[in-house]
Amino acid sequence: MTSNRPYLIRAIWQWISDNNLTPHLLVNADAEGVEIPRQFVEDGRIVLNVSASAARDLELENDYISFGARFSGTPMNVLVPVSAVLGIYARENGQGMLFPEEEGGDTPPEQPDDSTPPPGGRPSLKVVK
Repeated sequence: MTSNRPYLIRAIWQWISDNNLTPHLLVNADAEGVEIPRQFVEDGRIVLNVSASAARDLELENDYISFGARFSGTPMNVLVPVSAVLGIYARENGQGMLFPEEEGGDTPPEQPDDSTPPPGGRPSLKVVK
């Protein structure tokens, strides 16, 4: 299955915006493909205001988030891979969602080998009435 992260980002962005709050993204600035103003990075992270009034031509796609914005009065285009987004939250109250840092991209976790029995022997089913 594809990552649910872009869908959750879009849904939470909409929820925050519908409540007249200001959506912010917390981004891993050191992730590959991140194009942001480096002078605003702190501890390898940056917080970006992605409200409709601050982010021009905002696109919340499945692979990338892109928009134009002004940083200290200077216009800049921002490009953030969805995998670099660590969270989305409302500036006013902190409500939103944090995501784990992804390691290794979209590789699914290794599945257990079904040929080995689980600890404790064979699985069993019980009829519950």
